[in-house]
Amino acid sequence: MTFQTRGFEFLKDVDVRLTVELGRTEMKLKDVLSLTEESVVLLDRLTDELLDVMVNGKLIARGEVVAQGERFGLRIVELVGQEG
Repeated sequence: MTFQTRGFEFLKDVDVRLTVELGRTEMKLKDVLSLTEESVVLLDRLTDELLDVMVNGKLIARGEVVAQGERFGLRIVELVGQEG
């Protein structure tokens, strides 16, 4: 029996987890436990920096937040590893 594929067409319907990372920080557990509804957590990104877009934990792109109606969205600005 021969297994033939048409490129990667058979993978297009596989579910993956897309994550957009706004920033990171390290905190002590006691500080995490003391967070309240009014707490502010400072992240390691500046407001004008692009956000990381990851698929299953692997960085694939960078983008910026956009608003569409009452929802947030993401505009892809650059794909990682592609010359532009």
